[in-house]
Amino acid sequence: MLPTETVYGLFANALDEKAVKKLYAVKGRPTEKALNMNVASYADILKYSKHQPVYLEKLVGTFLPGPLTIILEASNAVPEWIHIGKTTVGFRMPSIKITQKVIEKVGVLVGPSANLTGDPSPQFFADLSPQILENAQVAIQDDSIYGLDTTIIDLTGKTPRLLRQGAITREQLLREVPELADIQ
Repeated sequence: MLPTETVYGLFANALDEKAVKKLYAVKGRPTEKALNMNVASYADILKYSKHQPVYLEKLVGTFLPGPLTIILEASNAVPEWIHIGKTTVGFRMPSIKITQKVIEKVGVLVGPSANLTGDPSPQFFADLSPQILENAQVAIQDDSIYGLDTTIIDLTGKTPRLLRQGAITREQLLREVPELADIQ
């Protein structure tokens, strides 16, 4: 279990099917619900996606690491157990230094919020359920989290779509990446 700038996340090696299945079981998450990939670099995003828009590097360079999830078409390198029959995958790059170091060392991780499905996302270490804690091999406390959801942007269609406005606002996205002007 690791902190992100938004909430605590329950992480597993994305390329280890057994670890990902255990994460689903511990969380009580339906297995048909896809997971995001937490990456260490822009190069990782390129490796695990395809058909990227020309402004992707600018978007990543401006807002990541940070509270943004970018949805792109999945490349063949994305294991089926992550995107569960979908053609897309979401990418996150948390800004907490210790979490970045773990991702760099271990490799691409899945990392949904560290709550039991249906419970509120844990904003503080004290909010973590005993069931989640007892199943975590590592639990790092860092309560510098600010509790706002990540912003989710889908770049898989002809027009970008803002699926959820969270910590990064629509106005910030448009100001920094004018290529998103037709965002829906």
